[in-house]
Amino acid sequence: MAYGDVTLELIDTLLAEGVRHIALLMRHSAREFATGKHDLLNPLTDEGRELARQMGAGLPTQLLVRAYSSPAERCVETADLILEGHANAGGKITRNRPAEALGVFYILDQMRMYKAMQAAGGQVPLLEQWFEGEVGVDVMIPPGIAARLVAGFAAKRFDDVIGEPQLDLLVSHDMTLYTIRDRLLHQPASRHGDVNFLDGIAIYRQDGELFIRSHHGVALPLDVGVQLSD
Repeated sequence: MAYGDVTLELIDTLLAEGVRHIALLMRHSAREFATGKHDLLNPLTDEGRELARQMGAGLPTQLLVRAYSSPAERCVETADLILEGHANAGGKITRNRPAEALGVFYILDQMRMYKAMQAAGGQVPLLEQWFEGEVGVDVMIPPGIAARLVAGFAAKRFDDVIGEPQLDLLVSHDMTLYTIRDRLLHQPASRHGDVNFLDGIAIYRQDGELFIRSHHGVALPLDVGVQLSD
């Protein structure tokens, strides 16, 4: 399957189940890894741009799509190109708005985080340490708090319905998706694998209740209340 296919299938499934408004947290498309450039400035590759356009074209045309993105260049590009692809296929769109809530706000000390990641042997091992409470709160805020803050931002989209069926696209980073999966869906990377480009997690309201769901499993009720401790 191509990048984004499982996310498109998830959207189709929810629409078939009668969901009329979806807030979709997703990873950006395929990106460059240029050395000597700040990581958040790395853009999409040419393949990544085409994949984003194709995903937009693959969305159901009846969807009205509004987008938000991490301020990182690759996330802004992804959101803009998905909107472009959807519009070119005959779908309705509004705009993309960068939002810090979709960035890596939970990293408080970038340098110490990178050093910890190198010592751990990579991003996923570092995240596993973070989830186990082994990363200082002066380096990264507690993961449960981070997950609920992001999910809470997504859930607020339901306060502003502009059309139905509606998709609010929230483009973020793989680290954010790993955190949401582990903390809110109980789907650790050790069992459910990598977060791939254009993978998504859906948050939606049904019968007055909030739910969260990935392509890995069934929907779970979602509580976005933030506690002072994780």
